[in-house]
Amino acid sequence: MNQIYIMCIDDEPDVLEAVERDLSTLEHLFPLETASSAAEARTVLQRIADAGDEVGAVFCDHVMPAETGVELMRWISQQEPWKLTKKALLTGQAGLEATINAVNQGGLDYYVAKPWTKESLIEVAKRLLTDYIIETGKDPMRYITSLDTVRLVEAVRSKGIMSDT
Repeated sequence: MNQIYIMCIDDEPDVLEAVERDLSTLEHLFPLETASSAAEARTVLQRIADAGDEVGAVFCDHVMPAETGVELMRWISQQEPWKLTKKALLTGQAGLEATINAVNQGGLDYYVAKPWTKESLIEVAKRLLTDYIIETGKDPMRYITSLDTVRLVEAVRSKGIMSDT
């Protein structure tokens, strides 16, 4: 069975460490990978794809050197292995125009304002990963106790695997 990763990208090591620490409760099912730039993220994403694994959710800072998070998310949205990957912009500095571009051009699924709380970040991750599991048609039973149980049970019912009777 292939792995479904969570990818975190931020040029600030302290922020990247905090995101990694806060999402570590999901790591038993979704290994975490990190990158400190868009270029490094592309390398890590390709390594994951080459191994036959997937990226279920990306949490990306907006303001980074050389390339913004919106530009990276736009690129991710255009690449076949990651078209269904859920994307969250994690920033305290994106203005309205950048946010609109992230939604319209980068296929942004969620906006997380800095500072965040651990609980809110985990909830966002669970929401995005639940969406990914449902949209990619994965067997939700493996994830049912760790993600959005109600939505995953509904997905199981709609596939005819489980019924009320």
